[in-house]
Amino acid sequence: MSTISNCPAHHTSAPKLEDDPFSFENLEDPLPFQQRLREAGPVAYLPQYGVYAIGRFAELTSTLENWQEMISGSGVGMHEPWRARGLLQMDPPEHDAPREVLQEILSSRALRALRESCLERADSVISPLLEGVAGGGQVELDAYHDIASVMPVNFFPDASGISEEGRENLVPYADHIFNAGGPRNELYKKGECRAEELGQWANDKCQRDALKPEGFGADIWAAADRGDITHEFAPLLTRSLLSAGVDTTVYGITGLLYALATNPDQWAALKENPGLARVAFDESLRWIAPVQYLFRKAGTDVRIGSHVIPEGTRVLLSYGAANRDPRRWENPDKFDLSRDPSGHLAFGMGIHQCVGQHAARLQAACLLEKLIERVERIELSGEVEYNHNNALRGWGAVPLRLTLS
Repeated sequence: MSTISNCPAHHTSAPKLEDDPFSFENLEDPLPFQQRLREAGPVAYLPQYGVYAIGRFAELTSTLENWQEMISGSGVGMHEPWRARGLLQMDPPEHDAPREVLQEILSSRALRALRESCLERADSVISPLLEGVAGGGQVELDAYHDIASVMPVNFFPDASGISEEGRENLVPYADHIFNAGGPRNELYKKGECRAEELGQWANDKCQRDALKPEGFGADIWAAADRGDITHEFAPLLTRSLLSAGVDTTVYGITGLLYALATNPDQWAALKENPGLARVAFDESLRWIAPVQYLFRKAGTDVRIGSHVIPEGTRVLLSYGAANRDPRRWENPDKFDLSRDPSGHLAFGMGIHQCVGQHAARLQAACLLEKLIERVERIELSGEVEYNHNNALRGWGAVPLRLTLS
């Protein structure tokens, strides 16, 4: 239950929204809160945390593009950074050189060279699950455990040159980093006990002598040798590939499979036209954004519409709300491959737009290619479970029944 009233706390007209976006109820189903946030106005105030919140598409887009006033250098969580700052927590000019390095390493051109190895990895995930089942037969599996949490945890570290040992740490490592972006609630405390251990593990994995001689990690160290970035920053930039690129892709692929399983007409459309694979992934990201919430800090008094966000105030950015804003999207609650989903905010916008998006798209496209070849129908076979996270739309289980072609 929530109420809306005018906010006297900072002497503005911003409506006060008595909601906790990080409550069990709202993490289990964020859509009702996000609708209330959009309806409250272009900006709202959340008194429980003393932060403002933005959920409309136009205002969120302009906020993401306004890096000069809505700064990232003080962290993109509710609190100041608890660890060394990565690329997402930097503003220009400090941000520019490492961004250029990663953009070149993770460019669409560079990722195209990995397509065949990605297809092989996708086949190694899908084929054992379907082995021995004839056409018309059925297979029951879990989209999260059997597919989505297997593909990125192996493909992306392989491409980065991260050794195989200890990869079971990748998901809990990133899970805590994203939980640390929210309040110091039970979700944060649950991972706090292993945070130092996992952080040290990730740091050790990203040192030059721990990396394989070829891969994204080696390319980052080569950039340091050229003087494009400092050697001190090289392991942190390599580490950002693990912290930002694994869990988000795991949940993005899970959401894609959930969307197709719950919209059989759209799976049929994809089967008929496999060229819609990229549209399918982007539409699923719009429909269920893996990153639901991040923060910025107002570096000065910032006006949004008739409201002023005071300097020094944290601002919650609701990507999930903006991606279903009816002011931007027709029939936004429908997963629809006939729409153009480009422009969605699941990868962010502006100078901090996700630099690893081509890697995520490549993995999703390869998995879809293998599924389209062999699967006639996808449907849910049981109850979906969610893994709560302060920043992510996480999944715990998505049981599927596949009918083979």
